[in-house]
Amino acid sequence: MINSHPRGEGLMRSRSESLEFALLGLLSQSPLHGYELRKRMSAIFGPFRALSFSVLYPQLRRMMEAGLIDASVADTARRSRIVYEITTKGKKRFETLAETVSPDTWEDEGFEIRFAFFGPTSTKNRVRILEGRHRRLKEKAEILRGELEKSPVGIDKYLEEWRRHSLESAQREIDWLEDMIKTERK
Repeated sequence: MINSHPRGEGLMRSRSESLEFALLGLLSQSPLHGYELRKRMSAIFGPFRALSFSVLYPQLRRMMEAGLIDASVADTARRSRIVYEITTKGKKRFETLAETVSPDTWEDEGFEIRFAFFGPTSTKNRVRILEGRHRRLKEKAEILRGELEKSPVGIDKYLEEWRRHSLESAQREIDWLEDMIKTERK
């Protein structure tokens, strides 16, 4: 539910709210049926975190009950499909969530979802989210550097290699974020 905090902090605390934000973001672009929503969500999250129908449809039902989306039946050449469409209330909810800035918005999953729908977010809040993500990754990189420096002799070589890979990935994202922050500030 919508938090009454003036800056909207705390709005995307749960996985369900993150999913709601992503679904509203997709439906704000055009009406879609369940299979297409699932396919587009997989494009956002990648193939290793596929969204199951057992998670998707209950979420869509909750959103319909809350008045955020409507459903209608569309007949295609092969079969009937339920098409979901965002309501005025859903658009307002999406706008509110798009302006939410909290620690959730720069953690791994939260950041991916937020960045996928960064367009409606104000420049000021995009910069705040990018800076938060930047700080988070700098902390993560320092921890990884420390673990690599003090790796005990005989540690599993694959664990050490994974840490090295994670550090390199974090550093690439840090560099990218620094470019994004500069661009947003212009």
